[in-house]
This record gives sequence, structure tokens and C-alpha cells, in this order.
Amino acid sequence: MQVPAPFDYARAENVEDALALLHTHGPESRVIAGGHSLLPMMKLRLARPEWLIDINDLFELDYIVEDADVIRVGALTRHATLLGSDVIASRFPIVVDAEKVIADPVVRNRGTIGGSLCQADPAEDLSTVCEVLRAEVVIRTLDGERVVTMPEFHRGPYETAVAQDELLTEIRFPLKPRTGSAYEKVERRVGDWAVAAAGASVTLDETGAIADVAIGLTSVGLDGHTATRAEDALRGSAPSEEAFAEAARLASEACDPVADQRGPIDYKRHLAGELTKRVLRRAVERVS
Repeated sequence: MQVPAPFDYARAENVEDALALLHTHGPESRVIAGGHSLLPMMKLRLARPEWLIDINDLFELDYIVEDADVIRVGALTRHATLLGSDVIASRFPIVVDAEKVIADPVVRNRGTIGGSLCQADPAEDLSTVCEVLRAEVVIRTLDGERVVTMPEFHRGPYETAVAQDELLTEIRFPLKPRTGSAYEKVERRVGDWAVAAAGASVTLDETGAIADVAIGLTSVGLDGHTATRAEDALRGSAPSEEAFAEAARLASEACDPVADQRGPIDYKRHLAGELTKRVLRRAVERVS
């Protein structure tokens, strides 16, 4: 089956209108912006929404703003905009690393950061990036808004804290001095889902030791939101190949990949460790 089930369509004029439409049309209504995740599921009849609420006119959700201690990104910001942003590139090179390997230019021109996060696919790159950067997200309702952390936001595969009649409106990335970040991905072909990927953010203190670190893995069944044992092993130590190798070993042990058409378990576990070393090394090199 390659044709969606019948559905009705409405185009929201602003955030309040979108929320009102979701509330009016109930649990079988869904928002659509880029549609690169939802439409294929609809064609396969894995998703059968009765209403699609188009939010492409919500230009108030398309922005990148740098404040004193945070960069705020609107949920409707396209992947291509993030990839081309000088502010993002200078502050969070990990985002640029990830955006370069997300699908292809056609998808990046239409897909949005909010859509990627709300899909909550375990193989999705920006979810790992936001976990590593300890981002927070803003969720709007008809009655107001709330701010949640990424561990609170992602409740499991394809499940988030955004209720059916709510909207993710903003992602907030905290700014930290003396911090570098990196992301690296292995894929079978350009634009494919990851066989395995890793991301890291490293903060150094005035002596050059690792004051804080976050390590995330994509598509390898990491139990938890970051590799906490690997992070704990690095804090307080000097950056070195030996320290990175030990953290990589612990990160590899923490993941739980499954064998599939992309590779066997041992291969994926090896990739998790190797990629962890690489992103830690590159993140430290990028500290500024």
C-alpha cells in the first residue's frame, strides 16, 4: 500500500491557531511541516491521521537568536538554515557536523529541527546532539508553556513529552565557555540512517583538565540518555588518548545494539567505541 488513507487538511495561521485546531480535531490530528517522517508512514498506513494541521506558515517559529547565555532556535527552523548559520557553526560545531550527514539537500531544505526531535527515532541524529548539548525545549499549550530537559522530553522510541494537542516551539542550547563539540556518523550510503554515530561536548577548566563532558550514541541502543560511566571516568582528568580510549570502552559497554541489515552486534559495538574516541578528540581540539 503506497497511498495514504483519506484525511482532512487545515493550514494554521499562527501558533494559537495551530493549537486550537489540534484541540478541536482531537487525538487523530497531526501537525505537518517537512513531512519526511509522517508522509512515508501515512503511505504505508502505519499512521492514519484524520486531520493534518499544516504549520508551514508559522514563521514566528523560524529563527536562531543568541542571547547572553543561550542560543534559542525555533522549532520550524529548517535543517538547511542550521547548516548555514554562522552563529551555530561558531558556538556548536556538533550541530553542523550532524546536519551535513542528515539525508540530502532536498530533505534538509524542508525538514525542521522540531520535526526531527518529535519523531524521536532512535537513529535520528539531532536527538543525540541535543542530549549532548543538554538542550531544553519549550512546549506550548492553549494555557501557556513549559520548559523540559531532553531526558524529560524523550520518553522512549517514538515517544515524547509533547501531548497530541501541544506544540514544540523552541529549543534552547546553553552557552558554556571553553567548550568544544563534535559528531561523527557511519552510514551505509550518503544520507542513510546511522549504522552507528557518536557525539560529544567537552568543557575544559583553566588548567586544561576536563571539567564537564557529555557523550551520546545514536542507533546502538544506549541505555539512558548519555554514556554516564564514560563521562564520569573523564571528569577531572587531563585530555589524553588513554583517557579517551577508556571512555570509549565504557561507552561501548553501555550500548546495546541489535543485529540487522546494517551490521552485526560486534561491529556496531566496535563502531560505538571508535567513534566515541574520535568525537572526544575533535571536541577537545575545538575548545575555544
